[in-house]
Amino acid sequence: MKHRDYCYGGRHKDWNKLLNKRLILDDLRVRSLQTRIKKTMSPAEKQDVSVARIPLTSGVELGTLNYIVTVEIGSRKMTVIVDTGSDLTWVQCQPCKSCYGQKEPIFNPSASPSYRTVSCNSSECQSLAFATGNTGICGENPPTCNYVVSYGDGSYTRGDLAHDRINLGKTPVENFIFGCGRNNKGLFGGASGLLGLGRSSISLVSQTWAIFGGFFSYCLPSTESGASGSLVLGGSSSVYNTSNPFSYTRMIPNPKLSTFYFLNLTGVGVGGVTLRDSSIGKTTMLIDSGTVITRLPPTLYKALKTEFQKQFSGFPTAPAFSILDTCFNLSAYQEVDVPTLKLQFEGNAEMNVDVTGVFYFVKTDASQVCLALASLTFEDEIGIIANYQQRNQRVIYDTKGSRLGFAQESCSFS
Repeated sequence: MKHRDYCYGGRHKDWNKLLNKRLILDDLRVRSLQTRIKKTMSPAEKQDVSVARIPLTSGVELGTLNYIVTVEIGSRKMTVIVDTGSDLTWVQCQPCKSCYGQKEPIFNPSASPSYRTVSCNSSECQSLAFATGNTGICGENPPTCNYVVSYGDGSYTRGDLAHDRINLGKTPVENFIFGCGRNNKGLFGGASGLLGLGRSSISLVSQTWAIFGGFFSYCLPSTESGASGSLVLGGSSSVYNTSNPFSYTRMIPNPKLSTFYFLNLTGVGVGGVTLRDSSIGKTTMLIDSGTVITRLPPTLYKALKTEFQKQFSGFPTAPAFSILDTCFNLSAYQEVDVPTLKLQFEGNAEMNVDVTGVFYFVKTDASQVCLALASLTFEDEIGIIANYQQRNQRVIYDTKGSRLGFAQESCSFS
């Protein structure tokens, strides 16, 4: 599993401009998630029998701070973005009416003997209502099931719903339902598409339930270029090489938002100091691999910012950068002691944020770093635990047991 930017290759000419663009796009994703949540908010018993382990990479050269894995669809290797906030897996397909540039050749359905389209009157076509918010649309000649998925930053994919064989590591999955994108636009970098790890019936997690038992985990690498973590499908906590015990919290159910994974935040610690805020214990958080910077309710973020600045007061401040407003100039220092961050969840589960997830480096020479968290606009918005703060953590999703677990793990290796 690698970082999405890894696929671009070469060096970015304007690092500062690139980072600012990433944060703007991340903010658009957050706004889109909040809109989806607000629209819907209101007053199989089989054990996993297989394990698939896939390298997961921080793909810096691909354009954003998301993460990628390589899978095989129809015997063709495809680099796709890992997203727990989406359900439908899709790749760009030939013939393509409108496609963005990608690293690999565009998938050609006619070259795959196992490829077949999904018919309009099938139950799979109707399941699009859960995964994309659109019911299946009938195409013509032949009458195949079409899909449309739009994302918060204006990106979209449109095409045919289809079946094909997908290889996840060394594990084949027959008749996997995915989107064959004929009209795609957006900021997906050089990736071929997206791997949907949400919770609806059309997600990879649900489609592979009989094989992996609704169980998956990942460990996000801490560096942005060339380092790999892993995406593991199936198994149990015993298959991981972590010396730290797992702590679990329950997933908060929400039938109207079946895609997302919600947790109850019960505490926040900064440098060993437990924050005291009236919202703590009442804060529902969305954990998401596709958002970069963690967002907190305004009063909670203000309390965290105040305590962090108090403990880091000996260092010169720097101007705010995009959505990040707690910044410092560390160019005169070779080493600094960084206050620890800890998130606590219902059931006494804890996530100790790795030191690489505390500061966002605005400039590579450390002349400006910023606290890698930001405030939501309104108190009633849902907080988001983003991928920057999930680095060097083994995050386990047990959808059968409706629980999510954390354990510290050094998951970056070349």
